[in-house]
Amino acid sequence: MKPPSTTAPQPDCRRTTSGCDYPAAPVQSRLTGGTLPLSYVTFASCYVYSPRAQGWLAEASRQLCDRVKSSDSLWLPRYAGFVYRTSLRDRYLAALFPPDAVLIPVPGSARSGETPWAAFRLAVALSEVGFALHIWTALGRRYAVTKSATAPSAGRPTVHQHYDSFEVTPAANAIRRLVLIDDVITKGRTLLAAAARLRSELPLADIRGFALIRTLGFVRNIEHLAEPCYGVVRWARGDARREP
Repeated sequence: MKPPSTTAPQPDCRRTTSGCDYPAAPVQSRLTGGTLPLSYVTFASCYVYSPRAQGWLAEASRQLCDRVKSSDSLWLPRYAGFVYRTSLRDRYLAALFPPDAVLIPVPGSARSGETPWAAFRLAVALSEVGFALHIWTALGRRYAVTKSATAPSAGRPTVHQHYDSFEVTPAANAIRRLVLIDDVITKGRTLLAAAARLRSELPLADIRGFALIRTLGFVRNIEHLAEPCYGVVRWARGDARREP
């Protein structure tokens, strides 16, 4: 198995969102007067997490999220291994990680270079457990943004604030397939902004997303921790909208 580089649950639980294969046309931003370079990004995830639900599974989901956020050296490879094993029997997940795909970790809220971040460690774990894909830290933060996990809803960064804070290292060679890697997806603002920033620099690349955990914010209980999901984050009415 080649080492990762940092240079330039069950099938019956699977949820899918259709209608994601049309061209991603640019959309006009009403917030800044600029144009977002794409109108949606497709994504996959493997686990669910609920900050409000009750019960032992909900508590387990919060523990899972904490372990991933802290890049727990014991548990992160296990979660990544589950993703890889699931891809062996799930053609949709396998198609997300073809041999020529390049993994791009989504930066955290801090300015790049100031602190390590969970998405990079997740990308390394995914590559090491079996996918053996190239990792390219092409996407960075020019400046820090408010951390969404600890901010009130109204104080969380918008898609355009994320977009403006991102910068892309130019590619030395043509890259066909990019998979943005993030630890958790909630509304999808960060993922959509990251995909849009990459599209502005790499207009011909196939850009998709993978988040290990999908947040379920308004449910009373959860039935599974492992729930592979395939969906889309769209730009709609001035904000990101995740489906499902």
